[in-house]
This record gives sequence, structure tokens and C-alpha cells, in this order.
Amino acid sequence: MPARSTFAAAMGVLAALLAPAARAQPPEARYPAMAAIGQYLMDRDAEIALARSAAPPSISRDATVLVLGRGGYETAVKGTNGFVCMVERGWVGALDAPEIWNPKIRGADCLNPPAARSVLPLAELRTELVLAGRSRAEILARLKSAFDRGEAPALEPGAMSFMMGKGSYLTDTGAHNAAHVMFFMPFAEPAPWGSDLPGSPIASGPYWSGYAKPDELAASGLPPMRVFVIPAATWSDGSASGAHVH
Repeated sequence: MPARSTFAAAMGVLAALLAPAARAQPPEARYPAMAAIGQYLMDRDAEIALARSAAPPSISRDATVLVLGRGGYETAVKGTNGFVCMVERGWVGALDAPEIWNPKIRGADCLNPPAARSVLPLAELRTELVLAGRSRAEILARLKSAFDRGEAPALEPGAMSFMMGKGSYLTDTGAHNAAHVMFFMPFAEPAPWGSDLPGSPIASGPYWSGYAKPDELAASGLPPMRVFVIPAATWSDGSASGAHVH
């Protein structure tokens, strides 16, 4: 399995579970540039509901909920349990992902407290920079500067998130969605988790750049971070997802 980031790694799981659809054009040709911002926005109530669907109600009902505005993510509901639910757009995945500008992408995600404190700020910063029209090079440089200056938090142990929302749209491939949970780890290689091997239910990929070579990632100066994706047997509402979990 080639290196992938959050969305792309999740799609590696989906591709293994569902039959991919044939496409006449590669994603890069279909989505060469960012669409008008309005195409990425949602009705506020619908976005709150989709965000909450990322995790079982026992978790999401007491979570903080973010919604996307024209300048970045905003708090729509203040929670009490430390979890944060949101609907991610394509740019929250790898900055070189083929579907980064796909305006149909709606990834319901609910981050646990360690991820909310250490992964969410990176997604929020990237979103603000994207909406401000910054280039990929400018975004990478700003991220590096944030770490160099101590403005970006280090990845906390135990950081993970739920992506079990039945209404998500993660990719144009196949059935467009797959129920799964994700774990964030501060290393670059998949070996410690046995991911991406024949028979393993775990897929993984680097967080920062889905298709960059390892030496290019090292040259970026960003700390190593890998996302491990494990399929979930049910959607957040308890119905069977169709995922084959070993």
C-alpha cells in the first residue's frame, strides 16, 4: 500500500472493503483547483448533525461541535466531555491528495481529548491558510514555523478519533465512505503496528503528505506523524457497516 494521509489512508480501507468504481479521469484532472468557498459550506444545523454522527451518541452528545465558516472552523456547540466533532473537507487530509479540492467531501470526525488538543489545532491552522488562499508551499512553511516557535502542540499520547458517520462522503471511489477509527502516532513507519501487510485490518499513512517520498517529508522539517486506520463493524447509529473486521 502506498503512503497515504488521513483521508487517503481511510480510503485504503474502503478500497479493500468495497468495489471501486471506474473513473474516466483521475481526481487531479477533475479537481485541479479549489472551488468557490460556497461549495464547501453547509447548512449549520445539517453540519452539526453530521459532525455528531461521527461517533456513537454516548460520546458525541456531550462533545464540542465545530462548523466551517468562511474564515475557518467556528464553535457551534460547547461540549463538556473534551471530545470535538467536526466535518472535515478534503484539505484536512494530505496537501497533495488527488481529491484535496473535491467539494463533495464531507468527513464527519470526532476527536478524543488528546487529539482535540494536539491534532485539531493543525487542522484548524491548515483550514485558515487554505481559505486565505495560501499555496501548499506557504502552508508547509507556516506549519514548520509554528512548530519551530512552539506555537503548534506536540502530538499527545492516546490521540485518536472516530469516523463512523453513515452520511459522510470521503472520496469519489466506490461507496464513498467507510466506518473506521483512527489513531495518531509520532513515528513515520507502519512496522510497529503491523499495518499495510497482507491480512492485516490496519491501514496507515503519513499525516502530512500522502504521496511525498520519505526524504521529502524529512526535508520539510515537520515532526513525523502516522495515521493508523482500523475499520469499524458498525456505523455510529449501531447498524452494520459491512466492514470485515478480523
